[in-house]
Amino acid sequence: VSDASGCSMIALLHTGAAKFPQNLLPRARQAVCSLLSAGVLKGYGSIVSRKLASHSFGASMAAMSSFPPQRYHYFLVLDFEATCDKPQIHPQEIIEFPILKLNGRTMEIESTFHMYVQPVVHPQLTPFCTELTGIIQGMVDGQPSLQQVLERVDEWMAKEGLLDPSVKSIFVTCGDWDLKVMLPGQCQYLGLPVADYFKQWINLKKAYSFAMGSWPKNGLLDMNKGLNLQHIGRPHSGIDDCKNIANIMKTLAHRGFIFKQTSKPF
Repeated sequence: VSDASGCSMIALLHTGAAKFPQNLLPRARQAVCSLLSAGVLKGYGSIVSRKLASHSFGASMAAMSSFPPQRYHYFLVLDFEATCDKPQIHPQEIIEFPILKLNGRTMEIESTFHMYVQPVVHPQLTPFCTELTGIIQGMVDGQPSLQQVLERVDEWMAKEGLLDPSVKSIFVTCGDWDLKVMLPGQCQYLGLPVADYFKQWINLKKAYSFAMGSWPKNGLLDMNKGLNLQHIGRPHSGIDDCKNIANIMKTLAHRGFIFKQTSKPF
């Protein structure tokens, strides 16, 4: 397909003058995709994406052509909040357990798991903890224990089809603390097993440094700043942090970054 014909198609899509017969839509779709993949329409990508949707070519096709496929079907974005104080209390206990299920093809959020957890060793939250996380005592009182929450996570994973061996998914965290330190440490203290799906993950800080060439010392704040993104919600809210992680991942994916596991096998 020639560059001239590509430009002609862009002109038709741009002006809205073309009324494609239904029997020609597949051929037109194939031609545009070929031009995009071959790089002929470099610089016209945003125009093509907008016009494909307006001319019933299918928004999903435009989305698929905008960034390369990922290695995973789903990314499970996770960010714990835990009991804390100055000086630090021991053991720390998870008090917020959020997960966002991110579609690896579209990088859109498909499902959410979010529960607060009742701490048992230090059941009373400190003023420092509430100020940092925004979690007040009434949000954790009477909530399920960590063991009960982990059982519900497993039920949610099964319901979402994430336990199917043919479905590739991986957790994503901002740092290694959540799944290398916090969860296994608390499970060991309580005598609870750690599910295998929690034993491999992507550290977003490492992924960002691979993609952007600089280490985000201040975590999500630096990553949002580096990508010119607006910070979502309040810092140290687990569910808001998950939304920021998902937004950063989507932005990096649209820039062509392919996410890979960063944790070492247990």
